[in-house]
Amino acid sequence: MILRRSIFLCVLPGVLILAGCKLPGQSSFRQAEETAKPIIVKQPVNFSTRTFDPASPPADMPPLPSGETAECDTDFQSNASVSGQSVQTDATHATLTITQVKVTLDLIVTVWVPMDASQHVIEHEDGHRQISEYYYQTAGKTAERIAASYIGKQVIISGADLHAESSKALQQMGAEITDEYIKELNPEPAQLLYDSITDHSRNEVVAKEAVDHAIKNVAIEAN
Repeated sequence: MILRRSIFLCVLPGVLILAGCKLPGQSSFRQAEETAKPIIVKQPVNFSTRTFDPASPPADMPPLPSGETAECDTDFQSNASVSGQSVQTDATHATLTITQVKVTLDLIVTVWVPMDASQHVIEHEDGHRQISEYYYQTAGKTAERIAASYIGKQVIISGADLHAESSKALQQMGAEITDEYIKELNPEPAQLLYDSITDHSRNEVVAKEAVDHAIKNVAIEAN
């Protein structure tokens, strides 16, 4: 079982407004800010099964873990785009307010099995896929809750180049959102428990039963 966490950051620079200037639509902008909701784009699971020759595995195949004959390569991806508005208070200071957060989520699962793999091994690796997809079911709600806590957040920025400092702050918040998403999602304990129950497919435990047990009991048995 290979579990990846890919994070991509896209920062939408804030608009800089000079202190004391009242721009058209500024009050309506603030009203919209108060009711803004994060945008969550959850892509369908991208799943594929690939076979390989153990004597000559393909170049794009991840190395097999020690003692394993097959593997499930799982990649949870998160792309956070954060935008905001900066109100300049003096030459080197501004208040940055987060106005929108967009998070795009992906789950890419590739099961690698040797050409002569038994049905038992294939079902075991597919069990890893099922666990990943189970956690991905609620990934959108997790990302939305985290992103929502940032909308309306204000940060004081300072520096000679306030546009650059604003972009840095937005990027940092994007990183915080994606880090928290991965931390809360965390399917790894369930995957490890599943491997423990099945002894990495080396015993005769039925994969589906092991998946159900791992998901239901991970909070108890993983500690």
